[in-house]
Amino acid sequence: MPHPAARVLGMLELLQSHHRLTGPDLAARLDVDERTVRRYAHTLVELGIPVLAARGRYGGYRLQPGYKLPPLMLTDDEAVAVVLGLVAAEQLGLGTAAPATGLAQAKIRRVLPAPLADRLDAVQETLGFSLRRRADSPRPATATLLALGAATRSRHRVSIGYRSWGGEPSQRDLDPYGLVFHSGRWYVTGHDHLRGEIRTFRLDRIGSVDVGTTTFSVPDGFDPVGHVTRSLAGVAYRWEVEVLLETELEQARRRVPPSVGELTATEDGILLRTRAEDLTGMAQLLAGLGWPFTVVRPDELRTAVTGYAALLAGYAQRPPRPVTPA
Repeated sequence: MPHPAARVLGMLELLQSHHRLTGPDLAARLDVDERTVRRYAHTLVELGIPVLAARGRYGGYRLQPGYKLPPLMLTDDEAVAVVLGLVAAEQLGLGTAAPATGLAQAKIRRVLPAPLADRLDAVQETLGFSLRRRADSPRPATATLLALGAATRSRHRVSIGYRSWGGEPSQRDLDPYGLVFHSGRWYVTGHDHLRGEIRTFRLDRIGSVDVGTTTFSVPDGFDPVGHVTRSLAGVAYRWEVEVLLETELEQARRRVPPSVGELTATEDGILLRTRAEDLTGMAQLLAGLGWPFTVVRPDELRTAVTGYAALLAGYAQRPPRPVTPA
């Protein structure tokens, strides 16, 4: 059950977002009776917030016109949600400008009650993440993220200054279909008019964004997340790999994400199509899956699997040794 203070703040939020609300309206929204609404209004007045009440058919509660509320008022639950969200954003690499997340946390902490701030500090100091921000992930500019977000929502074409992985600059006209955060990096995907096809771009490589007036339509059923993960899996690598997995499609999908490769059900099993720079790593992946498999191509993968199997067999033949405590 919400704390009474949370409901008082909830009433304040409602009065901020509505010109006027009747007693029954507020009672229904706050799940209290009208007498309690009157008590909440009195509490707000005691806190220095000018809540005006009027009787009669057109009466109700409203804030005094022109009154400026403090910029931030959070309940305990809301404060915890915001702070933990900021911590997660920093750890996972969701943030943009490096100091922004830490500064936002510091500002929120300053306005929290001391006991709550201390307990939140304890959570932050003892919280661990199984996923962490990639050390090699540059942050995108805040202005870039906001401009692309606005253009994606309003469906306006943008002109972006882009730098390829090799450092080559280019200017692109892009219809942004969606923003995607994947594996520690931000991406935008959409129709690239320079190439005449749907392409994916890293936000940290975008130097400028100019939003134009030309609008566009997103293809029906287009899935930005699915497209980005598939396109990243299809990045050019040294080896084209096809392996037939002896398992069910649902099991394969649970273990092999779209960013690793494409899965297709066949009469003989699940065909995994992917690309790899290092076939030893692919051999390790296949061994870790634990399913019987058949290498379709390349033949060099058979050699890599055989070599990895020999390596594991060698480890298995090592005689046991006494373990000396450190």
